Amino acid sequence: MFWHVLNWHGAVKTMAPDSDKRNFALREDGDESSVFSGGTPRQAALKAARRLDPADGEDQADPEEIRLREKGTHKVHIYEAWAWVEEAPDDKPDWMPGDITKGNVSKQGVEHLDEI
Repeated sequence: MFWHVLNWHGAVKTMAPDSDKRNFALREDGDESSVFSGGTPRQAALKAARRLDPADGEDQADPEEIRLREKGTHKVHIYEAWAWVEEAPDDKPDWMPGDITKGNVSKQGVEHLDEI
């Protein structure tokens, strides 16, 4: 099975369903400690944001800078990220805890490394 996707140039691109997953390494002090995957850098950044120390609510969360290098490239995507704890929805599955960590991000830019 393949998907036909119209890109922003108007060209049709054919792709397999999982071929659009990309890997992004979290950079901390020059080290790459964790890898997050997603179809877009923002998806990976949202996953990384949920690993931050959560605040009691979104309005109390202090944004932290996170940097994600796209594997196989010299691009580093820079985000302000924050996390908070809130009560799980009433229709949550049985396995889900009563409180969940949520996260959000705001893109700050892209940097290009001289070397990986």
